[in-house]
Amino acid sequence: MNAAILFIIGIPAIEIYLMIKVGGVVGALNTILLIFFTAITGIYFAKMQGLSTIRSGLSQLIKNEIPIYEIISGAALAFASLLLILPGFLTDVVGFLLIIPFTRKMFISSISSKFKKRNFNNEVIEGDIEEESNKKE
Repeated sequence: MNAAILFIIGIPAIEIYLMIKVGGVVGALNTILLIFFTAITGIYFAKMQGLSTIRSGLSQLIKNEIPIYEIISGAALAFASLLLILPGFLTDVVGFLLIIPFTRKMFISSISSKFKKRNFNNEVIEGDIEEESNKKE
């Protein structure tokens, strides 16, 4: 089975299961309020961390350095905000883990280590350019 289809079906199923379990313990209204609270809190913290990332990126640019980590961190924060807006507890946990700078740095370093292992030097193709003149004589 395709992993994307499993992901699309599996995540909502887990979210529904968790909402039913939490709703059975704390009640339906409290579960709904908890989902709204986590979404609002997560968006606030994502905004604060996003502003911090922008400041850090600007300081890197002032030092004439490329803010690669800040760009990737900004993308991770945007994804975390999307996860926090979606209703559910599993997506909220993943979203909050991406907002926390320490866990975000661990996540980014684990993904970037996979790209560093690739040897891109073997993919260089050398060649010469020859120009043809199209002048009619």
